[in-house]
Amino acid sequence: MRKIEAIIKPFKLDEVKDALNAIGIQGLTVTEVKGFGRQKGHVELYRGAEYDISFIPKIKLEAVVPDAMVEKAIATIVEKAKTGKIGDGKIFVLSLDQVVRIRTGETGDAAI
Repeated sequence: MRKIEAIIKPFKLDEVKDALNAIGIQGLTVTEVKGFGRQKGHVELYRGAEYDISFIPKIKLEAVVPDAMVEKAIATIVEKAKTGKIGDGKIFVLSLDQVVRIRTGETGDAAI
């Protein structure tokens, strides 16, 4: 089992969610986050004053998938979240030792 964490632009959320659901990934955790990468934020003009916006609003998606689904899930996220512009985000893949469904006590792939 793997945990996929993807940081994407907020307006891409519905498109990515629908595409992941279409390939069979049902459970997602979505968190509104702020951060920056190479772009180091940006400057905005508001009422004649410049404001340095260091942290850009992003969405963090988390999904736990069986090993056999990892590459397909990554390809789907990349395809749907990509705009070709700076700040499209990143995907992190982590190994999981164990997953337990609290309600039933199921473990492993059955708990996903």
